[in-house]
Amino acid sequence: MSAIAHHAPTIEQGERRAHLVLLPTGRDAVRAARSARAARSARSVRTARAVGLTDPPLRLTRLGRLVVTLLVATAVAVLGVGLAGQLATASSAPRPVTVVSGDTLSEIAARELPGLPIADAVIEIQLANGLSSSQVHAGQTLLVPTP
Repeated sequence: MSAIAHHAPTIEQGERRAHLVLLPTGRDAVRAARSARAARSARSVRTARAVGLTDPPLRLTRLGRLVVTLLVATAVAVLGVGLAGQLATASSAPRPVTVVSGDTLSEIAARELPGLPIADAVIEIQLANGLSSSQVHAGQTLLVPTP
């Protein structure tokens, strides 16, 4: 017999020896792995929420707020211009003009619609009044469309 004493290695307090775990095989192994993974995931989410490690809510930076403000202002401006254009178109009703002695349709067209060529202005007045010719007589009321 030998007189040599055998000492077991000492383990410090901070270290832990790994434990052996029995692992199931076959179908049981698949079910066990899925349930263990789901349990770990749920536990980690609960722990993260309790500790406050989840993602913070979305916060806009100064540049982000500026971009959002400019987008809203642009949208309001575009809608305002479009609405103003529609209101201006809706309020442009034809105005009545009374023909005096000696007036011709060309003279009335040149006087009332100076922005258009005379031929186009005459056609506009004829269409607005349902005239088939350029003959007008004194006292007749014509509707002149606004340009």
